Amino acid sequence: MKKMLKPLMASLVIVLVVLAPACKTTKKKVETKPVVETTQPPVPDVPVQTDTATTVAPNEDFVKTDTVQEEVVPTGIEDLNRWVHEKGYIRDAFFSYDESTLDADAQSALSSSANWLKSKQGAAYRLLIQGHCDERGTEQYNLALGDRRANVAKDYLVTLGIDASRVQTVSYGEERPFNEGHDESAWSQNRRAHLVLVQ
Repeated sequence: MKKMLKPLMASLVIVLVVLAPACKTTKKKVETKPVVETTQPPVPDVPVQTDTATTVAPNEDFVKTDTVQEEVVPTGIEDLNRWVHEKGYIRDAFFSYDESTLDADAQSALSSSANWLKSKQGAAYRLLIQGHCDERGTEQYNLALGDRRANVAKDYLVTLGIDASRVQTVSYGEERPFNEGHDESAWSQNRRAHLVLVQ
């Protein structure tokens, strides 16, 4: 019987070993998330300015404001014409010998003049364009050439937005030289469309 008991005991031990884990009650593992507090950091107190005489300088890193003072325009028409020519607001158009076409310099001068005539300061004035020539050529020929020069300058100003009713032309030919000399340096100053402001 002892012989029989040994295998029976061994079988029983095996059954217990196999069944023992099945009888165990397993606990479910519950995951708990840590509680995170979502509180805002405390806001610092804003100091109250009690001294109203203190001024804060503006931050100059971002905006620079240049105060542009409006220029004082002379009231007399002669002073005004001298002033606009000195400042370069109104510029004459110069021509080559025996020419009445506008080169790039003449167009630039007339563009500058048109800009000022369209500005707040210049909008109140009308314009007289005088056609001038040097002393070479006949008087009759130079009067006709001066007329062509004055009108080509007027036409160009009109294309730049100046109302044609604000512009008049006249030709003086060789009668009113700007430089009395008798060489090319004098003649080149006399071949022009001279712009004069009128009221």
